Amino acid sequence: MSDDPHAAAERRQAMRQLVQEPLTCAEHDPEVFRLIRRHEVELDRWFTQRLGYRLHVDADTARLFKSGVLIERQPLRTESGRALHQLEHVLLALVLASTAAGPAVISLRDLVDQVRSAAAEAEIVLVGDSAERRALVAVLRWMIDHGLASELHAQVDAYATDDDADAVLRVRPDRIVLLALPALVGAADAGELVARSERRSTTRQWLRCRLVETPVIYRPDLTDDEWDELRRRLGDEERLLDEMLGLVVEARAEGVAAIDPSGALSHRRFPSTGTVGHAALLLVDELAYTESGSYHPYRAVVDAVSRLAEGHAAGWAGDLVASPERLTRQVLDLLIDHRLAEITEVVDIARDEHGDRRVVRILPGASRFRSVPRAAPDADPSEQETLW
Repeated sequence: MSDDPHAAAERRQAMRQLVQEPLTCAEHDPEVFRLIRRHEVELDRWFTQRLGYRLHVDADTARLFKSGVLIERQPLRTESGRALHQLEHVLLALVLASTAAGPAVISLRDLVDQVRSAAAEAEIVLVGDSAERRALVAVLRWMIDHGLASELHAQVDAYATDDDADAVLRVRPDRIVLLALPALVGAADAGELVARSERRSTTRQWLRCRLVETPVIYRPDLTDDEWDELRRRLGDEERLLDEMLGLVVEARAEGVAAIDPSGALSHRRFPSTGTVGHAALLLVDELAYTESGSYHPYRAVVDAVSRLAEGHAAGWAGDLVASPERLTRQVLDLLIDHRLAEITEVVDIARDEHGDRRVVRILPGASRFRSVPRAAPDADPSEQETLW
C-alpha cells in the first residue's frame, strides 16, 4: 500500500462517502466517485476484511452492501431530512419490485398500474386517495434524488394533487437490483431477516461495525466477553478507525464512542444549529445525567421543553414554540439518534393524568455536551474521568 499522504486522505474520503451513502452515483459527485474508482481495490479489501461488508463498483455506480450488524435509527429520509413513514416504505418496496425488470422508460400512469398490480399480488390494499398519491410522489422523489430514476417529461409532483397527472420517467433497473441486501434472499419473514442480518458471532468485526455505524456502544449493550474483547483491542480499533474514517475513539467506564471531529459523517449532526438542535443541547443541561441514573417522566420533559421554548421564543421557530409536544418529540428523536437518551415505559409506576407511563432517561454520553461541571468542586477527580 502506498504511503502517499494524498492517497491516504483520498481513501478516507471515499470510504466516508460510502459509509454515509451506500449507494453512490457518479452524477451526484463526480470527484468523489473518481476517488472510489481509483482506490476500489484497497477500499474493497478494507470493507471485506475489517467490516465484513461487500463493495460493488461499476462504470457509474458504487454500492456498499452492509451486513453483519443491525443498524438502528437510520431510516430512509427525504431531501428535507424527514424520515419516510410506513406507507411510503410500503410503496417504495412496491415501486422497486415493479421496476427492477424494466422497462427503462415508463409513464407515471403505467407505473401506478404496475404498483397496484404488485400490491394486489402481495395482498396489500391500496385505496388511491390523496394521502397515498402524496406518499407515492415522495417515494418517486426519493428515487430521483438517489439516482434510481429521472424525469424525462413533466414532473411527478403534480400527481400529488391531480389523479390524472402524468409524467415520463427513465428508471435504472441496474441500480434498483443492487438495493436488496443478500440477507433478503430466502428470508421467510421479518424475524428471519433480522436474525440473518446480525453476525454477532464474528465478535471483532461486529464490534468494529457497531463503532462505525452507531455513535456510542454502552457497557450494557455487550456481554462480558464482548466488552473484554473491545477493551483489549481498543488500541487497534483506534488506529483502524482513524485510518479508514478519521474517527477518534473515546473510552469510559460506561462505554466507548467513536467521535467524528468534522461532524459530517452522520446524516444528523449534534450539536447542531436551529431550534431543535439548540433545544436538545439545553435539555441535556436541564436533565443532567447522574451515575444513579437520570429518569424523568415524559410529561416532565415536555414541561421542561415548554419552559425552554418560552425563554427562547424570540429566536426559535414559531410553530415549534407554539407546540411544545411536537418540539419535544423532535428533540428526543435527535438525542435518541445519537444515543444520548432513550424512552422506556415503566410498568410498575402509576400512569400520570394523561395515562402515560413513559420515562426519558438521559444516557452517559450526554455528559460530554453539558456546559457546566457535572461533579461538585470537592468531588474525587478520578470519578469525573468515568463520564463523557
